[in-house]
Amino acid sequence: MFEDIPVDVSPMYEGERIRSANMFVELAGPKSMGAELVQVEEDVEDGKIEIIGPELDAMQEGDIHPLGILIEIQGEHLEKELEGVIERRTHELCNYVKGFMHLNQRDAIWCRVSKEALAAGFKLEHLAKTLSILFKEEFPLIESIAVTIMTEPAKVEEFVSKAKDQYQTRDARARELSDEDVDVFYGCVMCQSFAPTHVCVVTPDRTALCGAINWFDCRAAAKMDPDGPIFEIEKGDVLEEVKGEYSNVNTMVAERSQGTVERVYLHSVFEYPHTSCGCFEAVAFYIPELDGIGIVDRDFRGETPLGIPFSAMAGQCSGGKQVEGFTGLSLEYMRSPKFLQADGAFERIVWLPKEIKESVKDYIPEDMWDKIPTEEDVSGLKEIRSFLENKGHPIMERSKIVQSETSEDEAEVAVEEETSLMEGIQMEGGPMAPVAYAPELTMPSSGGVKIIFKNAKVYAEKVIIKKNDKP
Repeated sequence: MFEDIPVDVSPMYEGERIRSANMFVELAGPKSMGAELVQVEEDVEDGKIEIIGPELDAMQEGDIHPLGILIEIQGEHLEKELEGVIERRTHELCNYVKGFMHLNQRDAIWCRVSKEALAAGFKLEHLAKTLSILFKEEFPLIESIAVTIMTEPAKVEEFVSKAKDQYQTRDARARELSDEDVDVFYGCVMCQSFAPTHVCVVTPDRTALCGAINWFDCRAAAKMDPDGPIFEIEKGDVLEEVKGEYSNVNTMVAERSQGTVERVYLHSVFEYPHTSCGCFEAVAFYIPELDGIGIVDRDFRGETPLGIPFSAMAGQCSGGKQVEGFTGLSLEYMRSPKFLQADGAFERIVWLPKEIKESVKDYIPEDMWDKIPTEEDVSGLKEIRSFLENKGHPIMERSKIVQSETSEDEAEVAVEEETSLMEGIQMEGGPMAPVAYAPELTMPSSGGVKIIFKNAKVYAEKVIIKKNDKP
């Protein structure tokens, strides 16, 4: 069925990475704009394919172009509530195409085309045709499908605005339900081609990390495709209500993560935070010098208060790793009444990019709005601390309590047998960067050794313990 497509099409190409050295062009991504949208319509011309804007053979190597992917579908039993479910599969199906890389979702998509694909004669019209075939194959409910791909900047800009309105409508519907209203959560393993041990747990109060799938979407997906990547999880016993720990969630996550992850707190960055894939919209990260939490999204271009950009931070906690002090999340989760409730919610947030802060303005408590700084207010830890003190941020009172209980010069290392602190803690790739933070971390070592770090920083290549560590 893909005989007219000049490159291979197969699930075996999922997870293919196209590095800059092998890249012909980049589409959408952090340096441009883009979106993808599935719409259920009443009158769709089956097989219609349209390219609006420059085709690949009209682009220059190294170019960066905007990208819009509109998929219109029709079917007797198709309902509007299935749009988000089907749309999310765009990520998976695009990656079936050899030489085409698709990352993220919604208006955060980031795609690349390889030099080899271009040399083989691959065009965007081939991508559109492939998607039309794969979607009908994956979803028998689809009777007619039309695919439009846009690279014309003005058209893409208009399309992105329309897509965002649709996303907002879907998300608003999901906010009407809470975790207590249901007996079933959902799991999603769609990202395991990139993050083999990641299991995304979706509840009414916690949308998927990608921001593209809510509880209603998952319910529809599980009913439509019981053997698909989205499945039911009976809640089971509530083990930690505030932290969001459930017996059956732990069981299912352990099973689906190949035993790598045994416990998950849905509403905390400490102890057993939710694993992160790579498609998450933002990262929540602990700042030990302030005992507070910062949040950064993939659109933020500067450095975080930890001194590293989003890309470096994402690299340390993505791939399905469970790293204490870090967790990927969707921006929609910040609108949830259970947003990091175990950690203090917005009263624990000490830094946000201005764009995120504005987007969730209606969900930040009124008395906290002026107390949370952005990159326009502060540029370093000392400035953040001064800002928090001047504004009377609750974290400063919390710090006083902690200091009264623990002297500033305390740095305890309890070792049951002699071991080297400079060996054995390694993470793959990237520059040395903090990968775990907490007031106290308990880390097992070989031979049953337990090491307790207080007020410590754990880095990718070594452990540093500092006394009187101040910003």
